[in-house]
Amino acid sequence: MKCHRLNELMELLQPAWQKEPDLNLVTFLQKLAQESGFRGPLSELTDDVLIYHLKMRDSASHDEIPGLKKDYEVDFKTALLRARGVIKEDE
Repeated sequence: MKCHRLNELMELLQPAWQKEPDLNLVTFLQKLAQESGFRGPLSELTDDVLIYHLKMRDSASHDEIPGLKKDYEVDFKTALLRARGVIKEDE
């Protein structure tokens, strides 16, 4: 599982870091932490914060968060009826 997370982080980190080649890795990680709103020490920065920030970094503030879109329902009533089994998935 950790190998998968590392690969995902590296795939997201590489193109973002290439846009700012004058920064070393630690400086770039600090910049990402500040952009994401993380205020703790860099040693406590989690891979989740980096991954989600890198995924959303160039998105508009109202864009859906990756991973949550699959659960998104425009209509709350429909979502509630689906959760209670009144509406089946294939309808």
